[in-house]
Amino acid sequence: MTNWLPDISTGAGPVYLRLADSIETAISSGHLPPGTKLPPQRNLAFDIGVTIGTISRAYALVHERGLVAGEVGRGTYVLDRPEGRPVEQTDPITQALAGTRGLDVPGDKIRFDTTAAPDVGQGEIIGQLLGDISREHRLEISSYSRSFPASWFLAGQAWLSRNDWQPAVESVVPTLGAHAAAVAIISAVTSPGDKIVFENLTYTQVSRATRLLGRRSVLVESDEQGVIPDDFERLCQQQHPRLAFLMPTAHNPTLATMPEERRRAIADIARRHSVWLIEDDIYGSLTEDPTPLMASIAPERTFLVGGLSKSVTAGVRGGWVACPPHFAQRIKVTHKMTTGGMPFILAETGARLVLGGHALALRRRSVEEIRAREKLARETLAGFEFTSHPHVPFLWLKLPEPWLSGTFKNAAVAEGVLVDDEDEFKAARMDRTYHRVRVAFSSPQDRAEVAAGFTALRGLLENGSAGYDSHV
Repeated sequence: MTNWLPDISTGAGPVYLRLADSIETAISSGHLPPGTKLPPQRNLAFDIGVTIGTISRAYALVHERGLVAGEVGRGTYVLDRPEGRPVEQTDPITQALAGTRGLDVPGDKIRFDTTAAPDVGQGEIIGQLLGDISREHRLEISSYSRSFPASWFLAGQAWLSRNDWQPAVESVVPTLGAHAAAVAIISAVTSPGDKIVFENLTYTQVSRATRLLGRRSVLVESDEQGVIPDDFERLCQQQHPRLAFLMPTAHNPTLATMPEERRRAIADIARRHSVWLIEDDIYGSLTEDPTPLMASIAPERTFLVGGLSKSVTAGVRGGWVACPPHFAQRIKVTHKMTTGGMPFILAETGARLVLGGHALALRRRSVEEIRAREKLARETLAGFEFTSHPHVPFLWLKLPEPWLSGTFKNAAVAEGVLVDDEDEFKAARMDRTYHRVRVAFSSPQDRAEVAAGFTALRGLLENGSAGYDSHV
């Protein structure tokens, strides 16, 4: 153990980055020689007057730079770095955009940090479709997609239809997945400087893309039933947002589903304040929830986004958006400008999956597999608090004392499991702490791997003392 304390009074960037730079400087100068144990996170946080989350992020960053390593319960130690070995630098701007997942994923970890559709035999079906498309459309796959076949729109109409509601085929636009659809919508109906409403916790890949586009994020309060209408009203009156990004059914990561009465209240507020709505139904389509879609309640201002990634196949990048009247062409053009356009082979494969009945069959098989894995989670993690849905491929786990979200994530990495801490889902900086992590379980190859991951997490949850001194 060392009595060294970092100097965070100088340097640029957020505190965690200055702290990481100070640790690196001390290692380079010899003040922290190889084998030195860094102060426990909780102690260092107290000594320099910052939160333990700040310490956790700084330790994670110097670990990514290859400067330290450790084990849960033992602490963090300075590595012996041979002369001439380069130190991997992390660009803080890139890290801010990438979120807490980082850019490089170790190949030997259990992937509980992604919700791509489980492997239920898609490869054989997609391989056959690709062969058929290659033979039947040799010219199309060797050129750009300048005109879209009618089948691409019909597939989107079929896939987005739910709960006795069906979009008009002329309102449908094929996209490179749900994310690309949301970015195209934001680009098309808002301007730089406009404010976009996000829930405190949300799918932050869209909120980060919003910042890249020069738009500003504003946060609306939510509870166990989704967005709170009174706070949405307040936000519209005070901030005058242009658009709101919502996940009314099976919200990511909380799994909240907004009841019909609240959806109608949100739609009414959006009408009165001229706010566009994006309804992300990427998980909702898995749930069989009967609540009317926002798109059916407020079709004149709602863009309904859906795709194949969570229930059929993520690699095909199949997605569609159903637009309010007269907006389809604008979204189609904007999508092309922001993505480069639809690759024929991917769009055609997505359409054939849907229109040939393969997508529905694969979704049923995916739901069956998700249901079995969610049951395994309830059995293995019995006694701990979490929210789950039998058709949705993740759970929202409440951490017992003394675990913090970032510390638990780092400890899980040391145990060979990748999970997402709560910061991954915060649309903007906030003081609120939820003490939760999202555990996704659709990507591991089989249930044995899933069970091993849940068992490892349970071991951490039961070993609360590890939460005081996680190593990265």
